[in-house]
Order: sequence, then C-alpha cells, then structure tokens
Amino acid sequence: MRRLVVKVGGRVAEASAGPILELAAENEVLVVHGAGPQISLEMERAGVPVEFIGGRRVTSLEGLRIVRESMEAVNAALCEAIGERAVPLFGNEVGFEAVRWAKDLGYVGEPFAQEIGGLDRLLAAHKIPVLAPLAVDADEPMYTLNVNADDASTALAIGMRADRVLFLTDVEGFMVGGEIVDSLTVASGEELIQGDSLDPTILPKLEAALTAARRGVTAYIGRTEIQAEEQPPGVPLRHLGPAE
Repeated sequence: MRRLVVKVGGRVAEASAGPILELAAENEVLVVHGAGPQISLEMERAGVPVEFIGGRRVTSLEGLRIVRESMEAVNAALCEAIGERAVPLFGNEVGFEAVRWAKDLGYVGEPFAQEIGGLDRLLAAHKIPVLAPLAVDADEPMYTLNVNADDASTALAIGMRADRVLFLTDVEGFMVGGEIVDSLTVASGEELIQGDSLDPTILPKLEAALTAARRGVTAYIGRTEIQAEEQPPGVPLRHLGPAE
C-alpha cells in the first residue's frame, strides 16, 4: 500500500472528495487543503489588505484570525464531503512546526519536514487525516504561523515518507509555453523558476513539487509528473533546501 499526500486548493476542495476517496481505496492518504479564495474574500470584507510576495500571502495577526476561520470552514466542508473516514485536523494542534519565512510576510511559516506520530496512527487505522496548514512557530511557540498549503504538503510528504505528493488543481496539469506537459525534471523546473515567464502565483506550487522530487518523492501537478531524484545520503530530515 502506497502512502500519498494530496494537496487540494480551496477552490476545488469539496469537489476533490471523490478523487480522494478513489485514491484512499487502495492507498494511505493524507490530505492538506488550502483556503485561498475564501481567505481573500473574508479579508476584503474585513478591510484587511490582500497582498502576496513570491506567491505567499502576507499575514498580519488580524489576517491570521481570518485565515484560521476560513480554514475551519473549508476543513469542515471537505471532511463532510469525504465522509466518516475523514479526521479534521489543524497542524498547529498536532505538532506541525515551522519558522518564519521573512519579516515582510508577517506570520507566515516555512515548514519543517517532520514525521508526526498521530498522523501515522490515523493512516494505519485507514482514516483520512484532513489537515489545515497552520503550524507552531518553532522559535516562539506562543505564535501560530500560516503555512502555504503547497509548502506544507511537501514538508509532510518528505517527513511522513510518502511515495507521492499530488497537487490537485482546477487545471489539468502544468503549462509550459501554453501547453500542458506530461513531465518535468528537477533541472527543467529550476530553469523555469529562474526565467521570468511564470505567473508568480504558481511559484510556490512548482517550488514545493521540485523540493519533494529532490528528496525522492514523486510529485504531480495535475497530470504533470515531476520526476523524483534519488534521496541523497546524510541530509537531515528537517532540511528542505537543495542538498549541499
């Protein structure tokens, strides 16, 4: 039985229940969801600026409250759609840790790759954990951090030793030059990031997929496969960057 991490965006969360259940019929499945459209809508209603840097949401303390409330709503709806096997979870309540990306992003976390025993036990019991990507600030544990769901999915895929991480989106796959490609290598993906042709909003997803592939986890953006590389020896589990 393979272990899969499935990331679903807020735009496609409830509609993803069917594919998730199909995958969970023969695999262990950990779901990580976003809530991007819902968060932006609620921030606009509350008069909180909606701002992104490098595809990641700038999150103030007031913004973090809205992030939490929006994720609660998406998590509840997705769990209801999946059914009795779903277990609603928030990362900051199960030991998921991160450090702050940068001061100009506010309360936004870069997650550690880590194994979480509670998730292992749920998967072994044939449950489907559905995790909202909030994390404990490892440097200041009294704070919660907003983690991009793509980043969280890759960190958990590496830490939980998943076979694959699947990014379910509202497009069929990753587009290069206006066409969907069947596969990418890490090298070709890095070349795309270094160029200036990509929409900044896709950068976190591609970066997350490439990180997973570098650490030996095959990644899919829609039907586009990012081919896994052999796991380099001696790289700390919590280290997510390129091997030295």
